[in-house]
Amino acid sequence: MNLLLMILAAVIVAFLVAVAIVKFVPLKMRWLVSILLLAASVFLVYKIYGGIMEPINFDKDKKIRYAKVINNARLIRDAEIKYKEAKGTYTSNKDSLIAFIENGKLVLTETKNVEEKVDRGGGIEVTVSKKVVDTIGYEPVSKYFEGKDYKNMFSVPGTDQQFELATGTVEKVTGLFVPVFEAKVSKKPILKGMSPSLVKQELEVIESDEVKGEFISVGSLNEVTTSGNWPPSYDRTNAVKKED
Repeated sequence: MNLLLMILAAVIVAFLVAVAIVKFVPLKMRWLVSILLLAASVFLVYKIYGGIMEPINFDKDKKIRYAKVINNARLIRDAEIKYKEAKGTYTSNKDSLIAFIENGKLVLTETKNVEEKVDRGGGIEVTVSKKVVDTIGYEPVSKYFEGKDYKNMFSVPGTDQQFELATGTVEKVTGLFVPVFEAKVSKKPILKGMSPSLVKQELEVIESDEVKGEFISVGSLNEVTTSGNWPPSYDRTNAVKKED
């Protein structure tokens, strides 16, 4: 909107100046006025170009910053999922989660069908099949985090902030409560140093192809999910980097 007003104002001013030159400026002085107008035109072009490029550059820089933060959010999510797989719940203790990655083990199981005879009474026996789960070994959690900087996963890249981590329970169906977790960080420190007006717009964004709201978050304390609030494009970019 500001850019359109600037262009409209420039057109109106240019018209008025042209009229003033024709009516009031002596012919021999018009060369000087032409130089001044040329300088003013260059300045206006520069300002208009800056107005056009500012949101474009903001979007590019924002996505680079967000991608680094989202990468850490994925690590936190993966660690919490493995923790729940081993412990049956999530943890809000950051040190415990890092220690679990380094020292924890996951149970390896094997499921097989076993047939057995069941006495139905009256001398009647029937063969039924049931599933039996056996423990066949253990594997270290650390194998899933090889080459990943999990020790710094709670640090927010480019800032001095840390992810907030919380856990809770949600009633999935009547009487059934399931554990949930949420890790989040405000966008404000991530976007520090960028255009205040564009940052304000970013904190209120609701489009499906953007990171919605004022936080970058994964998980939720209000619903059963381990998803992040970023669009799929950030996951596709991460997948391409892994292939490279």
